[in-house]
Amino acid sequence: MLSRTQRLFLYLAAAFYLFAGVLHFLRPQPYLKIMPPYVPWHLAMVYISGAAEIAGGAGLLIPGLRRTAAWGLIALLIAVFPANLYMATRLASGASTLAVVLIWGRLPLQAILIWWLVACTRVR
Repeated sequence: MLSRTQRLFLYLAAAFYLFAGVLHFLRPQPYLKIMPPYVPWHLAMVYISGAAEIAGGAGLLIPGLRRTAAWGLIALLIAVFPANLYMATRLASGASTLAVVLIWGRLPLQAILIWWLVACTRVR
């Protein structure tokens, strides 16, 4: 059974992934900009990752699917890491100092997001 704090963070995580997933469909351009050139079918990949975030976020809310959803989201975070690394190494040049800090800050954020999923769902 999850504690009150874990439930709160679980609901926040679900909302975060549902919102982020919907953004992939409403505003795909920012995601397309960070796609590494070696990844095929950029728009399809943006939509697939958005659908995966929506499914994962919804799955976090269903106790019987929670563990699978958390592991799926963890796998997704690992899978999109190359796009974040590409963004940091290719797109940070010429950006403002704040933008550079935010772009590079996304890399350790992936680990925090993974920890968040583990902590609020107990997927050990």
